Amino acid sequence: MKLIVGLGNPGPEYNFTRHNFGFLLLDFYAKLQHLDWQKPKFNALWLKESDYILLKPQNFYNNSGQAVQAFAHFYKIPPKDILVICDDFDLDFGQTRYRLKGSSGGNNGLKSITSALQTSDFPRLRLGTNHADLRQRLGDVDFVLSRFTTDEKSQLPDILNQALAKLREHHILK
Repeated sequence: MKLIVGLGNPGPEYNFTRHNFGFLLLDFYAKLQHLDWQKPKFNALWLKESDYILLKPQNFYNNSGQAVQAFAHFYKIPPKDILVICDDFDLDFGQTRYRLKGSSGGNNGLKSITSALQTSDFPRLRLGTNHADLRQRLGDVDFVLSRFTTDEKSQLPDILNQALAKLREHHILK
């Protein structure tokens, strides 16, 4: 069993914000596969398909580790079988980076999961959100909570398909 975690913040006010890129990718995949999210469990939306669980923690980005740890414990999923999908404002918009383990890189969602699992030895897929001018104007906190620009939104389907292809390439999704 694998656990695939998309990071984001709950609530419609956060839809299409940079911090919700992980949620967006899982929603995109679920829609393509005609899958429905289940009622919340351990404070997370989830769905199970074949040998993996998709998870969208609902206890806000910086506390995502609580839901991840609860699912990992309940389903006995070791950290090496937990993939976390998060935004990364240090990567250019549309760029993706897959790693088997690593540091949080300052990402508070990854920090929370690392703390809850007591290890950073879990795979992660980072989705680039950087827009240098906008980030400089808004500052980091407001930037990650800002919505994608019209131009960026038009590129999302291609970026999401590329990210799914990367997950298939690494045998995470079928």
